[in-house]
Amino acid sequence: MSKRIKIFIPVFVLLLIIASYISPFLTTSNKISNDVFRLHILANSDSEEDQNLKLKVRDEILKSGQELFLNCNSLDEIIKVSSDNVKFFKDIAEKCIKENGYNYPVNIYVDKEYFSTRKYDKITLPSGFYNALKIEIGNAEGHNWWCVMFPAICLSAVSDEEIYEILDDDEIDLINSNEKYEIRFKIVEIYSKIKNELQKLRQ
Repeated sequence: MSKRIKIFIPVFVLLLIIASYISPFLTTSNKISNDVFRLHILANSDSEEDQNLKLKVRDEILKSGQELFLNCNSLDEIIKVSSDNVKFFKDIAEKCIKENGYNYPVNIYVDKEYFSTRKYDKITLPSGFYNALKIEIGNAEGHNWWCVMFPAICLSAVSDEEIYEILDDDEIDLINSNEKYEIRFKIVEIYSKIKNELQKLRQ
């Protein structure tokens, strides 16, 4: 038996145990991650200058892309719009970076990536794999910034209430729960991390 298989089996068993314990909660969490689209920006480093630059890039991306995103009425639409306009967003980011005296390269792509549990204003999004427009500035080794793009919470013309028009009752109850499900949020996060490691082992 190979070393990889020896590691895989106990991890897989643990994954099954966790899944059986939190099955309904996990199902709702997965539904949320499949209904939401996020914007994810990583700064070059954690220096004050690089973190400030990240926020300037964020502002330009949101301002320039607002009209495009506000016309999106479904997850599929915003994924397509984001994918079709990667060069557009890349040009905006590069211009902003150069205007602020830096020459960092920019990498932009649309992908499904893992996010840990995050609080956004009054709601909590469970950990999981979310579709996202990801922007990496320079070495992309600094603290990140993120927001929900669909429903369009982080666009100024839209209120946080729009997310309630997309999610069902179980999903709304979960994202509004905060302390109510704090332990379960943590268990889901452990589950998602194990699942991510399993996928790496299988590759």
